[in-house]
Amino acid sequence: MKVGTVSMGAFVLTFAVIGLAFTNPGEVASYNVDAAASQIVWKGYKVLGEHTGTINVQKGSLNIQDGQLVGGSFAIDMTSIACTDLSGEYKGKLEGHLKSDDFFGAATYPTATFVITSATPNGVDRYKVTGNLTIKDITKEIKFIANLEKEEGQVVAKADIQIDRSEFNVRYGSGSFFDSLGDKTIYDEFDLSVSIVATGN
Repeated sequence: MKVGTVSMGAFVLTFAVIGLAFTNPGEVASYNVDAAASQIVWKGYKVLGEHTGTINVQKGSLNIQDGQLVGGSFAIDMTSIACTDLSGEYKGKLEGHLKSDDFFGAATYPTATFVITSATPNGVDRYKVTGNLTIKDITKEIKFIANLEKEEGQVVAKADIQIDRSEFNVRYGSGSFFDSLGDKTIYDEFDLSVSIVATGN
């Protein structure tokens, strides 16, 4: 069958090629982090107990290709460090101490960052993530398992991560730097429970 001087087969093939050009299979989509909906919960440990709190996410993005996590980054507001297991005077003292130069020096280093360098599928919506974490202008590679939840126009990345603060020159109360601390020792490792919510453009 002819359509003008062009065969029907050529006509269909032409539109198929045009359709592929516009759908861009394999294109990387960037999802912007919703800072208000995202959350980081921290837990620190010492010989005589532990403390928990939160840190705010500032901004960032997650990169998705063919439904898979392939990259991304986000910034953390270190001036927002808060303690949730204390109240009143003790809460204020601990928050101030964590922001001071003894710990994270938030006045000098107000932002920490994490940049994904690789995300390898490890099951359904599960990834082995490798990336660079920067705290106090010191960058170290970290690795962890992350889960990705996908809904229409939104993705949620969740991970439980353990950080060694001594690698970022956070020395106060650390047995890695000081001897004879006894029951005043604060352990180097602390935990982050991260939930990053991002929406498509």
